[in-house]
Amino acid sequence: MRNAVGDVQTVLVLGGGSDIGLAVAGRLVRQGARTVVLAGRRPEAYAGAEQTLRAAGATQVHRVSFDADDTDSHSRVVREVVDTVGDLDVTVVAFGVLGDQSVDEHDPVAAVAVARTNYLGGVSALTVLGERLRTQGHGALVVLSSVAGERVRRSNFVYGSTKAGLDGFATGLADALHGSGARVLVVRPGFVVSKMTAGMDKAPLSTTPEAVAEVVVKGLAGSATVVWAPAPLRLVMSVLRHVPRPLFRRLPV
Repeated sequence: MRNAVGDVQTVLVLGGGSDIGLAVAGRLVRQGARTVVLAGRRPEAYAGAEQTLRAAGATQVHRVSFDADDTDSHSRVVREVVDTVGDLDVTVVAFGVLGDQSVDEHDPVAAVAVARTNYLGGVSALTVLGERLRTQGHGALVVLSSVAGERVRRSNFVYGSTKAGLDGFATGLADALHGSGARVLVVRPGFVVSKMTAGMDKAPLSTTPEAVAEVVVKGLAGSATVVWAPAPLRLVMSVLRHVPRPLFRRLPV
């Protein structure tokens, strides 16, 4: 529950090892949040992140097991988190896999694995969390989408299509929650220099987890429903969205 002046007190990160998720949690802790839950497939690997969050001011850091692919477990995990820490002020849905386009477009098993984690896992988790926040009457869901889903490109269409689906679901959920006291903030980063993109060439307008976190926290402080990181990507994508397909197909994107 937020404190008397409306500051975030409790943060849940689904995808507890995500560089962006941890950067958002860290910034919120520095602004006064005191309870953080890091949920992911390998909670034992989050000891360093827990130490960093405690050093920043968190008084409680819980590490719990969460598997995006195990959709049958999502309701139970959220219920157990709420039983432990109470209402959820901010939940960052940060899990996802990039996949390997060169493999995924030829291998249906690999392609479905990316879709299962990024889209089906997201749909399941967001549905559970949306109902929880509707019951609370407050709280924010931060959903990490991507510009890759704004207009799906040949170079990463398996990953991009899953982000397009997640983005559409999240924006629809935002409308469904309107008036309930709960909200959804969709985040559309460009290329983020992080563990996920290690070894890849930087794209134009590349950003960092810390810069994305700054955009997220500013968005939470206002009434935004969608934010871009960095902001100029909004203009870039508004142009690319309308490029004729034969020309778009030849662009180095």
